[in-house]
Amino acid sequence: MERGVPFRKRLRILFVVEGNRMKGLVFLGEGKMEFRDYADPVPGPDEVVVRIKASGMCGSDLNHLNEPKRREDQIVIEGHEPCGVIAEVGSAVRASEVKIGDRVMVYHYDGCRTCPNCRSGWMQNCDHDRIAFGGNGHGAHAQFMKVPAHTIIKLPDELTFKAGAAVGCGSGTAYAALKRINLLADETIAVFGQGPVGLSCTMFAKAFGARVIALDVGEERLQMARDFGADFTINPLKDDPVAAIRDLTRGGLGVEKAVECSSNPIARQQAMKVVRQWGTTCLVGVHGGMEFECNELISKQKSLVGSLTFSKNIQDECAQFVAERGLNVDALFTHEFSLDQAVEAYALFEQRKIGKGVFIFN
Repeated sequence: MERGVPFRKRLRILFVVEGNRMKGLVFLGEGKMEFRDYADPVPGPDEVVVRIKASGMCGSDLNHLNEPKRREDQIVIEGHEPCGVIAEVGSAVRASEVKIGDRVMVYHYDGCRTCPNCRSGWMQNCDHDRIAFGGNGHGAHAQFMKVPAHTIIKLPDELTFKAGAAVGCGSGTAYAALKRINLLADETIAVFGQGPVGLSCTMFAKAFGARVIALDVGEERLQMARDFGADFTINPLKDDPVAAIRDLTRGGLGVEKAVECSSNPIARQQAMKVVRQWGTTCLVGVHGGMEFECNELISKQKSLVGSLTFSKNIQDECAQFVAERGLNVDALFTHEFSLDQAVEAYALFEQRKIGKGVFIFN
């Protein structure tokens, strides 16, 4: 990544908004980014324009940033954790759906809208043409964002814009994973990886009433896990996690449920080994592989499942869950930035010198 002072200065100058123009942050691949000039978006009949108030940084952003050089037709405004206020609505959007001034989150996917997955609210699994805002469609790292009205989810009054950004990806993903495995209050769960998604799993699992064992190789993240309610923490660099988890469970049988959030292949193996007979392991961290002995799964009647983000309904449900229980999702963010600090922010994020960051707009 080009992190020299002249490059940063150039980006900061480019960020100035002139008239009805805005600047959006784009990734070029190969670790490079820049701001580009865009006309302020105008909504079509079934669309709305959101004035962004908070746009979260996600670990998957680094995959986009460091992928091979992008073609011009692949370059879009980044940012897939949007939260803000409705600025404009299209002519066909009913006031009962959404109106100017509403505080909102954005479900950051669109699809064909007619296949079974789209109709059930799982547009990230569209059978035809999936759009992921901030991936292959313009996202929220800009002053405004234009989206279909059906992607809008009202932000509960109790939640800040930062909390809405968290629910819009990382925290919503954690909530959906716990729903996927049907976590119960009398169960113990092991959460591998205490990044933003893993910490959200820890927080939500405690709110579900479960006993939580949090694992990470970073002591600062383990402390955050304890702050979020983890009953036990394990550093796999210091202790054998499989043995340690068995020691913490009755009869050494292991946990009922495990969620793996790090994408580490060894952690994935361990997450499957630590669940007891009839237990369930859920993989949330994306990319990479996993090797395991099939008989471990078969003979002990274990289940191995995957969970990819969430549906529109689950995003709404997660926001209500956070609001009703007064959960401090804001604490997931360790740093706030203005968007013109993006080069510095992503450099720190990639070097793991900060936790979860968020861009704040006036």
